[in-house]
Amino acid sequence: MSSAHHRGIEELENFAMDVIHQVGEKALAFYGKGEPRIKFDEELVTEAELQLSGFFERQLQDRFPDHHLFKDTFESTQYTHEGDRYLWVFDPLDGVANFQAGIPIWAVTLSLIENFWPVLGVVFMPATGDLFHAQAGKQAYWGNQSIQISNIDTINDESLLLTYSRFHQHYRPVFPGKIRALGCTSAHICYVAMGRADAAIVSHESFQDLAAARVILESAGGKLGRMDGSEFFLEDYFNGERIEGHLLAAVPENLPLVRECLNPNS
Repeated sequence: MSSAHHRGIEELENFAMDVIHQVGEKALAFYGKGEPRIKFDEELVTEAELQLSGFFERQLQDRFPDHHLFKDTFESTQYTHEGDRYLWVFDPLDGVANFQAGIPIWAVTLSLIENFWPVLGVVFMPATGDLFHAQAGKQAYWGNQSIQISNIDTINDESLLLTYSRFHQHYRPVFPGKIRALGCTSAHICYVAMGRADAAIVSHESFQDLAAARVILESAGGKLGRMDGSEFFLEDYFNGERIEGHLLAAVPENLPLVRECLNPNS
């Protein structure tokens, strides 16, 4: 039996925290270096993602060679007690438009899955120094400070809804508060988790995009649900498919209240 079987969650979490800081430092070498004469420097983003992904994969191989790394899809359905029961899900850049333009709201995310169950999630925003992390089912943290979703079960003119950039093309909102698109889905979800925002709308994301932030949100008392009110299970998207429809991250009690404020365009 692999020695990884005997490793505790603390060792795995320490690795995650250490490597995500290293990745963040490397990402800063590319941050804001996009070609100013074009709207989006795809070449810079591609080079950054390749280098950051390659660095993480080497670190994982050196430290835990029997662990898996999620790459667009994960086909295995076998339950095991060996070291290969661990699956790391790494997203080198969330918020790439902000990243290449020099806007600080972007993140590196990392999560750990054990036999298809979430274990931990880490979201690091190198330009701001914000670090969000949680073990599944335990306390969520912003740095060393514990966080939880807002305990206010109403929405009003001071409420904040975070959303995606083309939100106005799909909805005619009557939300009484402020609506903002900050350009980084994992940051949006973490801001909900720490009570800075009341809800966030998630659009066109994948398992890899949401794996880390989902752990933090749920550990802080929040929930991801479908816009139609039905249950959402992120593990249904191990195959790498984009998630159809829109999701809502919020205090569970507020999910119906926010939905009522979002009238779809016909």
